[in-house]
Amino acid sequence: MQADALERLDLYHRGVTEAQRTLSGLLGEQMQERRLWSEIRTAYGGAVDPADDEALARTFFNSITRRVFATVGVDPEIEFLDTGGSEPPASPAPVESIACGGGLEAALRSLLVAGGWQVPWEDLGRDTRWVEARVRDRVAEAWGGEAPAAIDLLAPVFFRRKGAYQVARLRSGDLVLPLVIALLNHRGRVAVDAVLMTEEEVSIVFSFTRSYFHADLDEPHGAVAFLQSILPRKPVAELYIALGYNKHGKTELYRQLRRHLDASQDRFEIAPGDRGMVMLVFTLPSYDLVFKVIRDRFAPPKTATRAEVVAKYQLVFRHDRAGRLVDAQEFEHLAFAAERFSDGLLQELMASAARSVRIEGGQVVIRHLYVERRVVPLNLFLREADPAAAQEAVLDYGQTIKDLAATNIFPGDLLLKNFGVTRHGRVIFYDYDELCLLGDCNFRDLPAPRDLDDEMSAEPWFYVGGADVFPEEFARFLGLEGELRSAFVAAHGDLLTAAWWRRMQARHRAGEVIDIFPYRAGRRIGTGEPGSQSPSG
Repeated sequence: MQADALERLDLYHRGVTEAQRTLSGLLGEQMQERRLWSEIRTAYGGAVDPADDEALARTFFNSITRRVFATVGVDPEIEFLDTGGSEPPASPAPVESIACGGGLEAALRSLLVAGGWQVPWEDLGRDTRWVEARVRDRVAEAWGGEAPAAIDLLAPVFFRRKGAYQVARLRSGDLVLPLVIALLNHRGRVAVDAVLMTEEEVSIVFSFTRSYFHADLDEPHGAVAFLQSILPRKPVAELYIALGYNKHGKTELYRQLRRHLDASQDRFEIAPGDRGMVMLVFTLPSYDLVFKVIRDRFAPPKTATRAEVVAKYQLVFRHDRAGRLVDAQEFEHLAFAAERFSDGLLQELMASAARSVRIEGGQVVIRHLYVERRVVPLNLFLREADPAAAQEAVLDYGQTIKDLAATNIFPGDLLLKNFGVTRHGRVIFYDYDELCLLGDCNFRDLPAPRDLDDEMSAEPWFYVGGADVFPEEFARFLGLEGELRSAFVAAHGDLLTAAWWRRMQARHRAGEVIDIFPYRAGRRIGTGEPGSQSPSG
């Protein structure tokens, strides 16, 4: 699965490169003739079969022309533009409707076997009863006495890491509830692991902090429309990206931003919080995105180069994000009206990021930037949160570090300002300039001081290599005080020992793929009788 995920990330780039090379051979010197490309655009638009996903086909065409002409902003003569909203699906979503007239248990059993599994069930009857119990509880909670009339199942199975997911909804008249069944291959047999039935739970499964799904979708637009019916607050762009169509997701994200700019009047401004030494971060207050431009120079103690920072973002793009790394979408050659930028931001861009930004013809042209979902910086969140919410965030902060380590990632800089809190209260990491693989680090115990002079010295009295990390020192830099510090140490004190990190390195060297689930442990059903312990993996 990991190898397939990496290969898949490269497919789009390879397809665009192959098409460009073929066209260059066919067109020769005419490759740069804009008038010809305008005619090609018209012919291509007529040739695309509406039965296929026309929106994705148009995005592919735009990718080629943008590469050929290094288009700044958009060019209506040689690109397909936004039609004012997402196009309607050319065909309905691949949905199988299962009537509940013969009883809820029978309907759920039909749903579970619809995956067409090539390995046997561990205990289909047991799992059906477990799912039915969860469904009945949730329906009673949400609908009172109303019973489901049907289950609509999105036919493709969604795969990611070690898990498989059946995505469905319960329906009764105008009432709709999400129903996502998480399954594992437990010792060679299929078993239900969790039943997710709230918008929040399902949204986290499709989060912008997780790696893309594998799903056999002939017509992705219909699947996105189905997902929107159970995730109405999830942007269309994020759904396309979650399904692995990240290039079209970028197209939708950009179009959505342009529509918002047309309908709003506020200006881009420097993002609140501590200023980054590597990235200049700005926001549009009325919009749920942040924009990150690499600074021309990095203040000490930062020693990375621009190329190294770009490589870190590429590493995150290609790595298992474990629900803890924000998916940053990379854009080139964007243009916005200069009047939409605050004076302070313009001055900062010109002073600190002139290699990436210029002002031309009343527009701010940005050669290269990253766009991410906006979250609340953890240090700001802790200042304003009530004690219970603050403690929960600090505990999840420690779990974030552990989840990243479970995927062979060391954040590098563990300061609170480099972590954020999502609208679901989950802590994530978004500052990648010092991020690295666990195997690149040498986790060491602090040597004991030899005498009083060593103990009182402000500088290390021992050799420190470039890759050396001393976990015992983490507590000094976290910025946690009082009860929050005590809670962190009680729950995650093992992070402050080199032994814990070395054990994690050993697990990765042994080839272990450590379990990370996109749902709370309390939602796991288990694989024995009801109430038994969940499997370790």
